[in-house]
Amino acid sequence: MSGMRMRKAIEAVARHFAAEWEGGDSRSDGYLVFAGQRIAVKIATLKRGLAGRDKPRLRFDRVVLSLTRRLQSSLRDTVPDGKAVIVAVTAPIRVPSKTAVALEENVQSCLLRQSARVDVAASINENRTRIRVVRGVPSGASKVIVFVHNPETDADVLLDVTQSMLECLGKAAGKPAQRKSTGDRWLVVANDGGPSHIDTYRQVYSQLSISTGFKKILMVLDGGRVEALSG
Repeated sequence: MSGMRMRKAIEAVARHFAAEWEGGDSRSDGYLVFAGQRIAVKIATLKRGLAGRDKPRLRFDRVVLSLTRRLQSSLRDTVPDGKAVIVAVTAPIRVPSKTAVALEENVQSCLLRQSARVDVAASINENRTRIRVVRGVPSGASKVIVFVHNPETDADVLLDVTQSMLECLGKAAGKPAQRKSTGDRWLVVANDGGPSHIDTYRQVYSQLSISTGFKKILMVLDGGRVEALSG
C-alpha cells in the first residue's frame, strides 16, 4: 500500500473514533489509543475492490438459497485444500435441479485443469454462469462461494472482490499478533477512490468463513467513510 493511502486510512479511522494514532513496528501496523485502551491495528488493502464499479444486484430467494446450500454441500469435499471455487449465476433460475447438476459437473471439470488461472464462462439452461478457481486460500476458509445475481450485474465484480478479500484477509490473518496492546486487535481494510457499497462487502465476507483473529474488521471507503465489516 502506498504511504499516502495508508495515511489516509489511518487518519480516517483515528478521526472516526476520536483516537490518537501511534506508529507501530511496520508501515502497516500501529495502535489506536482512546478511552483508556491501546488497540493493535493492522492496515491492509484490497487489490480489486468496488471503487468506481456498479453495485452488484444479488438475489436471495428460496430457490437461490437452496441452490447455494446444495452446491456447497456437494462440492465442499471435492475442492482441494488451499483452493476455493467462486460460482456466479444469473437469475432467475427456472430449472434449479438440472442447473445444479450441470454446475457441479463444470466445477469438477475446472478443478482438473492445471493452468495457473481457471475462469470459465458457460450458459446453462439460459442462465449465464462463471466459475473461478482461486489458489492460496487460507485453511478453514469456505471452499465453495456462490452468488446468484441479476442479469445486468457484471460477474467480474463479484469474482474480483471475492478473490481480493480472500487474499487480503488471508494474508492479514497470517501475520503475528502485535504486542504492547491493552485492548483487542483490529484490522482496517482500505478501498478508496470511488463509489463503494458496504453491504456488498458484508455479503461477500459472510460467505468466506475466514478466522482472522481480529476482534473488529473495519473498511475505509470513498471520502474516508469508515464502516464495520465485522465485530
